[in-house]
Amino acid sequence: MTAHPVTTTTGLVMVGVTLTHGDGDSVVTALDDVSLTVEPGELLAVVGPSGAGKSSLLAVAGGLTRPDSGQVRVGAADLVAASRRQLAAIRRTEIGFVFQSGNLVPALTAVDQLRLPLQFGKVADPRDPMELLEEVGMAERAKRRPHQLSGGERQRVGIARALMTRPRLLLVDEPTAALDRARSQEVVALLAREAHQHGVATVMVTHDHDVLHHCDRVLEMMDGQLLPHTA
Repeated sequence: MTAHPVTTTTGLVMVGVTLTHGDGDSVVTALDDVSLTVEPGELLAVVGPSGAGKSSLLAVAGGLTRPDSGQVRVGAADLVAASRRQLAAIRRTEIGFVFQSGNLVPALTAVDQLRLPLQFGKVADPRDPMELLEEVGMAERAKRRPHQLSGGERQRVGIARALMTRPRLLLVDEPTAALDRARSQEVVALLAREAHQHGVATVMVTHDHDVLHHCDRVLEMMDGQLLPHTA
């Protein structure tokens, strides 16, 4: 395989990344020589059919899965060369994750959801939880628990929680899957605003083509490869 130089950026850089699953005759190539740069403040949407490699892309970009080959950097952090302990620290401070339906802890209030990431290790310059809830329009519901919030409100809290450590990279997995059209538009517009305002490189995997106009760029994943999106 041809060597690819890594460019300098404070966002996400993936160069020549390949990831396979299985062995022998059952090997599946989840990522096939993928190269991608996401700049600070950019919201990138990745679309494509189920099984195309979108989840694998997020897993490798987030340091949850180590690729077979290639280079992955978030800011100055080399995710491929990092030890397990270093990867845990990178995920805790440099990468924010937003899951389907918010993935909130049932027993915690909205404001305590935001404090949770700070319990797992020292964060140099965390955001103020109440200021962040105000920013995402949830300050008045700070004392409510997940069952007292709508789906869109839970996603807003989930986005705020992911931004608590001032991450360089935000990885978002199907944020509108459980929302109606109006709430979907609100949530993705919020993601775009937060990415632009705070200079966070943001990658959103989605099947919802109705929200793509909020994004700065759209790519399509097909058979483990990233391709230009054709509307």
